[in-house]
Amino acid sequence: MASHGIPRQSVKAEVDTERNRKEVQTYRDLESSVHEKIAARKYSHDTLEQVSELLKKNPEYYTIWNYRRLIRQHEFAEATSESGQPEASQIMPIIKSDLEFLFPLLRSFPKCYWIWNYRLWILNEAKRLLPRQLSRQFWEGELALLGKMLNADSRNFHGWGYRTFVIEALEDLADDGEPSMTQAQIDYTTKMIKTNLSNFSAWHYRTKAIQKILDEKKASDEERRQVLEQELELSHNALIDPYDQSLWFYHQNLMCVFDPSLADRTLAPGLSSPERLRYVQEEKELINEMLEEYTDCKWIYQALVDCNLIAAKIEGTMSAKNRAEVLEWLKSLNELDPLRKGHWKDIENQVT
Repeated sequence: MASHGIPRQSVKAEVDTERNRKEVQTYRDLESSVHEKIAARKYSHDTLEQVSELLKKNPEYYTIWNYRRLIRQHEFAEATSESGQPEASQIMPIIKSDLEFLFPLLRSFPKCYWIWNYRLWILNEAKRLLPRQLSRQFWEGELALLGKMLNADSRNFHGWGYRTFVIEALEDLADDGEPSMTQAQIDYTTKMIKTNLSNFSAWHYRTKAIQKILDEKKASDEERRQVLEQELELSHNALIDPYDQSLWFYHQNLMCVFDPSLADRTLAPGLSSPERLRYVQEEKELINEMLEEYTDCKWIYQALVDCNLIAAKIEGTMSAKNRAEVLEWLKSLNELDPLRKGHWKDIENQVT
């Protein structure tokens, strides 16, 4: 179809091009205006509005986030009482306004580092400038908000990392004698894992939280052994899908407990060599059973290789039987994961 001899498609393309040109020019004008005002130290409400508009258009523009910090720092400096102390009644609305501005940006760009970075900064300003109880209200609200966000996107690694900072801040702001939040963190990872076994972030932060709570409690070797066995059982129950990489990463982390070269930095460093060897053999038997049904799963072969390598470290040598097993499993790994053939070759050279 054509109108007055001009194809409609050509007309639409010209309109789109003109619209894009105007949008680019508008963006450049806004950018120039913001740079000029900041250079002139015009930390006004109008400058803040333009900074906000620019960040809505481009939240990855980290320089503009720094400009926003300059404006807020100027406002905080002016929000003081007659004694020169920070005035909470003036500071709280500023922080609340920033948190409200950031929320829709986080929903639209949940993996943008600079939004998370700025949000953490403004909350730390609350911690620096406000009385403890008032600051704590903001951080508690943040933890509740993160719960909602991670329910919507449970594997957002930025969100999980940020959640750790929030919990650390809340513990720092806690009253004397208030219990640690580490157990609550472990319980939260359990909940999220049950919701989605493939949640790598939940498994990752579970590792950190368990190590932390054992250190906080000054747990005995026996208590640490009990936790280890609970976590091994959890990983076994989770491995209903052996093709899920997240689960194997957690299992691999637990296997580090039995590696003499790594054990000191794990959740159960006090195991004896016979105990370590027994655990490794039990894991090997369990994983071997999985191999009977899933012969094309590279993670199973890799876990079996790791079992024999760790056993060799514990015993100081690798038996001929274990060496033959490793070489056979490496053949399968070369077929299933040829992109890592160099790594498999290194292991082969190590055991021969």
